[in-house]
Amino acid sequence: MFSMTRRTLLGTTLAATAFGLAGKLEFSRPAFAETPVEPSVGFYKYKVGDIEVTAIYDGIWRKPHDPAFIKDVSVDDTKAALAKAGLTTEFMPIPLTVVVLKMNGKLIMMDAGSGVGQWQTNATHLPANMAAAGIDYKAIDTIMISHFHPDHVWGLMEKGTNAPVFPNAELIVNATEYNWWTDPSRLGKLPEGRKPAGKRIAENFPKWKNWKLVDDGAEVVPGIQIIAAPGHTPGHSVYLANSGKEQLMISADTMYVPALLAPHPEWQGSYDQDGPTAIATRHKIIDRVIADNIRISGSHFPFPGTGVFDKDGNAYGFTPVQI
Repeated sequence: MFSMTRRTLLGTTLAATAFGLAGKLEFSRPAFAETPVEPSVGFYKYKVGDIEVTAIYDGIWRKPHDPAFIKDVSVDDTKAALAKAGLTTEFMPIPLTVVVLKMNGKLIMMDAGSGVGQWQTNATHLPANMAAAGIDYKAIDTIMISHFHPDHVWGLMEKGTNAPVFPNAELIVNATEYNWWTDPSRLGKLPEGRKPAGKRIAENFPKWKNWKLVDDGAEVVPGIQIIAAPGHTPGHSVYLANSGKEQLMISADTMYVPALLAPHPEWQGSYDQDGPTAIATRHKIIDRVIADNIRISGSHFPFPGTGVFDKDGNAYGFTPVQI
């Protein structure tokens, strides 16, 4: 296990503030060298009150640059944003981190990862890194799903057979998300590029009996609330974990590439189903995190998937915690 208080490239004051060890945020964005594409460790543990949080590296999508990735934004502009954040510009780096919470005697997994080699060929690390972190797949009690994109739910299914990986775990999801994807008429309405995912979901998820469909604002387990965060998908949701005076916002894909979307929150990603709604959601969630000094994790933030946001005019600054 690596301690956040001794293994960070942030300054001591900033790191303490980022993880709830100090009072009001006094932000000073440092300059730092280019972030390595792959992390040097596969898991990272920290505490939020009495909650033990384990961030687990699944892998990275080395996405080729594509002018359609951000609507009406050139590849040169996205490369400039990556460079300013100290990231590689050779490709669009989209890492994936899965978070497991140990709280109230339970193991709660936030999304299920991408499945070994099912999303990207080099996103294969979750099982080994979970084992290295001392987490047994079979011991997971609950999985809280943010949305049904492949990099978040293909880990629920075995490659090839589609057999459930977690047949005994409770699967929690926003009812809007589940009902949208499993609507019998949905498949015919999906764009061609989304039909394979839609078909796999429609053919398998409704067979499982361990789904728990919940509504916006529900306390899904003691200490965790689901908050609707639509736009990326119709039922995309975030989860707010509470322990004493400390909170953690598990923000999923609200701001999936902060190097791009923090300084340009108005940019619409091609994977946002409803771009204007996604933008409004982005502002709502990040403004709340800043105002209430809530810790935040994001599925595609640089590993270990957490950092600090501050207000920068009508945009945001983001400094990732680095190990």
